[in-house]
Amino acid sequence: MKILNEQDKKYLLDSIRAINDFPKPGIVFRDITTLLNDQKAFSFLMQHLTERYRDYNLDFIVGIESRGFIFGAALASCLGIGFVPIRKPKKLPYITISQKYTLEYGVDEVQMHIDAFRDKKNAKVLLIDDLIATGGTAKASIELIRQTKAECVEACFLINLVELNGSKEIEKLTKVYSVLEV
Repeated sequence: MKILNEQDKKYLLDSIRAINDFPKPGIVFRDITTLLNDQKAFSFLMQHLTERYRDYNLDFIVGIESRGFIFGAALASCLGIGFVPIRKPKKLPYITISQKYTLEYGVDEVQMHIDAFRDKKNAKVLLIDDLIATGGTAKASIELIRQTKAECVEACFLINLVELNGSKEIEKLTKVYSVLEV
């Protein structure tokens, strides 16, 4: 079950609510709260990801604020390894490193604690988030991981919005696995 079959993908996709015209007309928002509150669907997803990453010999899971925290912390617990949050500026209490990235209309930034990987040399990490759209935040997160000399062995997303091509940008930096593609 390292890659889901079409029936399993449909099961997970059906557990995610689609909301038309949110946050603005023409957008179909994928509301994962319905997957999160469906114990069977969430457990199925976590079992799948645990099986997929069990033999990667990962040291840490890195989750992007905020929904990446949910999947990342749960997966880290399943794999018996540490979890590291990547957050927006001024949210982490200790010394941080930062990476800026461009948005359609401006610049944003992500941060991580300077000692996030507990001084583990060449830590092998998995980056995880709920969704990949244009890839800006994920790309900045991978660059942040690289600043620590850790290796991002793969970036995992629950949903890939294929038409926005974000996964193609991330594939220039690391392997990408998307559970679902819409």
